Amino acid sequence: MSRMRELIDTLNKWAYEYYVLDKPSVSDSEYDKLYDELVGLEVQTGIVEPDSPTRRVGGEPLKAFERHTHIARLYSLDKCVTYDRLSAFITRVKKVDEDADFTVEYKYDGLTMCLTYNDGQFVRATTRGNGVVGEDVTAQCLTIKSVPLKIPFTGLMEVQGEAVIPLSALEKYNSTATEKLKNARNAAAGAIRNLDPAVTASRGVEILFYNVNYIEGKNFATQVEMFNFLKDNRFKVYPYLKVCSTEEDIIEALQEIEIERKKIDVLTDGAVIKLDDVPAREGLGYTDKFPRWAIAFKFEAEEAQTVVKDVIWQVGRTGKLTPLAIVEPVELAGATVRKATLNNFGDISRKDIRIGSVVAIRRSNEVIPEILGCIEHTGKSVDIKKPTVCPYCGSPVVEDGANLFCTNRLCAPRIAAKFEHFAQKDAMDIEGFSEATAVQLNKVLGFTRPSQLYTLTAEQAAKLEGFKDKKINNLLSAIQKSRVVPLERFIFALGIDGVGKVAARDLANAFKSMKNLSAATVEQLVELENIGEITARAIVGWFADDDNKKELEDLLSFVTPEYEQRRVDSGIFAGQTVVLTGTLSTYTRSQAQKIIEDEGGTCSSSVTKKTTLVIAGEEAGSKLEKARSLGINVIDEQAFLAMLKGND
Repeated sequence: MSRMRELIDTLNKWAYEYYVLDKPSVSDSEYDKLYDELVGLEVQTGIVEPDSPTRRVGGEPLKAFERHTHIARLYSLDKCVTYDRLSAFITRVKKVDEDADFTVEYKYDGLTMCLTYNDGQFVRATTRGNGVVGEDVTAQCLTIKSVPLKIPFTGLMEVQGEAVIPLSALEKYNSTATEKLKNARNAAAGAIRNLDPAVTASRGVEILFYNVNYIEGKNFATQVEMFNFLKDNRFKVYPYLKVCSTEEDIIEALQEIEIERKKIDVLTDGAVIKLDDVPAREGLGYTDKFPRWAIAFKFEAEEAQTVVKDVIWQVGRTGKLTPLAIVEPVELAGATVRKATLNNFGDISRKDIRIGSVVAIRRSNEVIPEILGCIEHTGKSVDIKKPTVCPYCGSPVVEDGANLFCTNRLCAPRIAAKFEHFAQKDAMDIEGFSEATAVQLNKVLGFTRPSQLYTLTAEQAAKLEGFKDKKINNLLSAIQKSRVVPLERFIFALGIDGVGKVAARDLANAFKSMKNLSAATVEQLVELENIGEITARAIVGWFADDDNKKELEDLLSFVTPEYEQRRVDSGIFAGQTVVLTGTLSTYTRSQAQKIIEDEGGTCSSSVTKKTTLVIAGEEAGSKLEKARSLGINVIDEQAFLAMLKGND
């Protein structure tokens, strides 16, 4: 066992030097000799240590990805493409912290990953997913040799990084591959989200780390400190992080990155600017999607010229017709582009787009690129005619503002889009439901309303193409599971025009039940922060419609939307701004924070004059000292627990 430990430590040291530092200290043959010795000892003893390099060999293909809930939510980043937007971001941050410094780093174009470590050992790897729940890709991640299996830090921790394929590795893979990979971004995502770990191993995936998403027993003062912590714990980071004090410094760093990114071995599409002071970030907080203390600056998108071959009209769940241009295939930003978006008929007229004309298109990470405008017309150019009837069902089309709408509620693509919206993760979360399933439910079984999902039988599902016993059982189980749903997700699932996830949450918090919401007036609705007059009228109109009333009644006979009441006014921390510092033995930091917020309090990570209470655990440091100097009320963990117990 002592020899095995010696071999593991030596091999991991050599691998770190080779794959992370890019400074190999031994030959491949010397590494292989010790590796083979370790394999022999593991066979002899029947023991494989958690950090053994032999664990990196891809095993049998998986049957499916397991879902995993992250310890802390992973946010995406807001984006800007102009210096004006960047300046507005800097101004907002400076209002909270006038002496703020910022860090600038590369923004990698790959797949976001979240890795968990505990007791110094690698535990699991997941994709970002929706930020709360991701897919467990531990088997795939184990094949990435630069990912450490053992680290010096021994607490519970989640680290965030981007799975990428170096451009040189992509070129090497394509030199022998039967089916070549077109771009590094899609190749990396495909390698990680492949059920066969051998595929991941074959593509040369790396993970570049840039954030500690959650950590117990440690606080970071700055982004620079966090960056150095990642390096010290043997995570692979890209060796560029610039600290800037002024807007001019940030722009200079962006210009440097824009030039240098074309020379490096990693696909990038911009830079990330963050407030360097980690505790001060709490004062800025988060939107529903993004942290307010960070932003991604996207460099100018790639453009190309092509010819419009045709324009087709797609019908969405509200009946809106959206034009989609079919173009001559063109290589753009590492992908072959065959389609491009146009917003509406007014967009077509304004940009003077015609079938057969040469147009400029732009792609900047969008799945479908955008047509910027016409470059020149040709002898074959033909005007695009405004539809007067729906291209799918032949029903009359009406014009409402800038958009065209199909008037037939039973139009097949409209129904399919409505079902797909209803079943998505942020709505009813019916796992495994797809657009193809929605199309079949309408075409084969004649389903036209989401409430009919709850009447679906195994016998009916068996009539759908591709549905065998296992798939039928999975679908019916997922539908059954969705019968109890948070109110805000139920509201979003209804598909009311203009009501997105943020608006749905606000409506749930304001009205607390479907009965109250259905009786709301335009005047009551426009008082909410994220509801404008147009959306307010759309909401009132939706509930006034007889068909919608009947559908809502049917849905509520199957589904129970639940509102989780938070004790904002009457909780024991109502009106308090609370700072947690040090280590608690009873709860994790996130658990304690949720308790405080559920009891009406607001949690902050920094002590200011607005702080009303500090809860100090073991090894509390500067925050405790600052609280005492400001005369802020401080309690220990026992007093905190006593408050909770007295409130039972």
